[in-house]
Amino acid sequence: MEPELDVWMHPELRAAAAAEDWAALLGTWRKLTRSSQSQLGALVGLAQPDVSAIENRRRAVTSAEVRQRIIDGLDVPLELLGARYEDLPLPSLVLPGVVSEADGERLGAVRQGGMRLDAASVDAMDALLAAHRRAEDTVGSRTVAPLVLAQFREVAGLYGQARGALADRVVRLLAEYAQFLAWMAQDQDKAPVALGWFDRSYDWALEAGYGDLAATTLSMKAHLAWSGGSGRRCVRLGEAAASLPGASEATRAMAVQMAGRGYALEGERDEAYSRLDEAQRIIAGAVDAPPWLYFYGEPWFAAQRGMADLHLKDWDGAVGNLTSGLAGFAPSFRRDRAWYGSCLAHAYAGAGEAEAALTEALGVIHDASEVGRPHAWAELHKVGAILLRRGAREGRTLVGMLAQLD
Repeated sequence: MEPELDVWMHPELRAAAAAEDWAALLGTWRKLTRSSQSQLGALVGLAQPDVSAIENRRRAVTSAEVRQRIIDGLDVPLELLGARYEDLPLPSLVLPGVVSEADGERLGAVRQGGMRLDAASVDAMDALLAAHRRAEDTVGSRTVAPLVLAQFREVAGLYGQARGALADRVVRLLAEYAQFLAWMAQDQDKAPVALGWFDRSYDWALEAGYGDLAATTLSMKAHLAWSGGSGRRCVRLGEAAASLPGASEATRAMAVQMAGRGYALEGERDEAYSRLDEAQRIIAGAVDAPPWLYFYGEPWFAAQRGMADLHLKDWDGAVGNLTSGLAGFAPSFRRDRAWYGSCLAHAYAGAGEAEAALTEALGVIHDASEVGRPHAWAELHKVGAILLRRGAREGRTLVGMLAQLD
């Protein structure tokens, strides 16, 4: 075991503690300290199989005694824990270095009523939201969602202090928070919750004259329809988003490609590739991407095209586009790498390349387990089923590995 200096300053570990996500906390602590499950278990009074069950979410920490043993054994800073949000100027400040010390003091004073809300305070809250978006790419929505929800409530509570243009900014910020909360609910397969947040985001965006976010919200509802297997609804929502006044070129490109993916889901090859080609022409000239589309670019677009290829059973095209997209993803994009890596394994399995499918699947299996449930995890199970149906021994290997982590 090699403890890292000030291990509790690591953003991933702090976020897990704040959400009291014990599975993520134990796994991240072991990764950072290079500890085995047995070594961690000795510190917290748990047997190795119990540590494994918690990390793999087969067992929940429901006992106050076990919770306290983890806190004491790993020296979890009490100020990070979810029950102690009130000790922080804002709950999201569990992520270190997001705002300056001066901004932190300002936000604390605003929260306690000692200072009126001003533009600098809203700027700081914008920075917090941007940091949470990037943290979610790495640690996953399960860990980040409770922080963002607590932060949303803080922002909503400050609306009454805002006047004039500042009030419009707060409404815009609320719309952005609602859109992000919708995305995370969708990522956790909570479609009704996601739809509720999307509707709130859309209404606030229209109230604030924020056409770009309103169009993004419709486009993301198209993604939700696609996730649910409704290609026609995906097309309608994507096309509605692309035509909404105020949409930037980057947002229009995202909406048009969503329509293309909807057509692909319906098996309409010509319409699908026509929309995808149109989206690529739009994105090539886009220079005005809004802050929530920070991930948007050629690698992401290639991966999306690969998804359409997958629906249309163009295995070679899917392999090429998904490989190209993944090559451009930063290592911090763990959730996206897990999802698209699982889809690449599916493409190889569809093409009959069992060995390549297994290699890709095993390359993302741990990220899929930790931050890619349920979507990437389900995709890997699908890959295992395809390989087993074809009698490939690699199918048994993959299913066995998945069972160990289930």
